[in-house]
Amino acid sequence: MSERDLFANFARMRREMDEMLGGTWGRTTYISRRSSGFSPNVDVYYCGDPQRAVVKCDLAGVDPSKVGIEVGGRQLTIIGERALQETEGRVYQQVEIPTGPFRHIVELQVDVDPERAEAAYEDGILRIDLPLRDDAQLTRRVPVDHRRVGGGDSG
Repeated sequence: MSERDLFANFARMRREMDEMLGGTWGRTTYISRRSSGFSPNVDVYYCGDPQRAVVKCDLAGVDPSKVGIEVGGRQLTIIGERALQETEGRVYQQVEIPTGPFRHIVELQVDVDPERAEAAYEDGILRIDLPLRDDAQLTRRVPVDHRRVGGGDSG
């Protein structure tokens, strides 16, 4: 294979990659395509006395006032957005910090008490403490009324 054919193949591959990515590499159009959202990294562990689930979420650069947290059943949902930084007049060589909206669902292995959940944001890390639900809260004893109402069995 000649040197000329080798470079022709590289040029063809680059054109195909440009078409696939929607623009020429290095342009800001590639950055805006990449900013369609992401899923932040989380750590989940169980500790303490009383026992609790702890979720740490990497949200560096996210405005904490734009973060929402929902707890339902054994599911924790973290919602928010990392704003796109100014790109005007910049030609990027590399873009690895994801931007855009996110919705991260964490499936917990235990039942937690959403009423006692607490969250704090420090140094770009969101920490959510979720106390485990007491066994007494999982079940409810229903008393049986021993009085006969109406004097007979209607059923």
